[in-house]
Amino acid sequence: MSAKIANAAPLGLFGFGLTTVLLNLYSVSLFPMDTLIYALGIVYGGLAQVIVGIMEYKKGNTFGTVTFSSFGLFWWSLVGLLLLPKLAIFNGLTAPTNIAMAAFFFMWGLFTFAMFFGTLKANRVLRFVFASLFVLFFLLAIKEFMGNPVWFTQIVGIEGIICGVSALYLGTAEVLNETYQKIVLPIG
Repeated sequence: MSAKIANAAPLGLFGFGLTTVLLNLYSVSLFPMDTLIYALGIVYGGLAQVIVGIMEYKKGNTFGTVTFSSFGLFWWSLVGLLLLPKLAIFNGLTAPTNIAMAAFFFMWGLFTFAMFFGTLKANRVLRFVFASLFVLFFLLAIKEFMGNPVWFTQIVGIEGIICGVSALYLGTAEVLNETYQKIVLPIG
């Protein structure tokens, strides 16, 4: 007797998409950086995606394992970079410089670009998610390199919202299409 294993990818897409949209709503100055972003980065963007990566491992999906686990750990590392210098127990730790953050985002952009090639056999929406994330990481690197000008930060925020919404759309499509056993939302 074999048990059917659920598709964990929508959970990972929702964790990524929701956290990305809300972080980028901060970037377009809708609200300040606060515990909302940090908590989502740790739990839904971070932990949920790591769990999904483990579930994809069980299914034998190398691409899903690597991408979900990596992006979950990305959120944890980003929250760590932002919070650790603020914690008294880490007295003496300094926040990363703009150049260091530019390098951080640049390297994540390279990783995303490499993983984009894994989407070429997948649906078009997933390709769009990865292509827009690749662009987002490089815009974030440029923003940091430029010293975070407000006007450019808002442009980056808009692109980040588009990226996050595309992940939310794909997660929703995968859940609805599987639930109704027909194409409710097209994914190409």
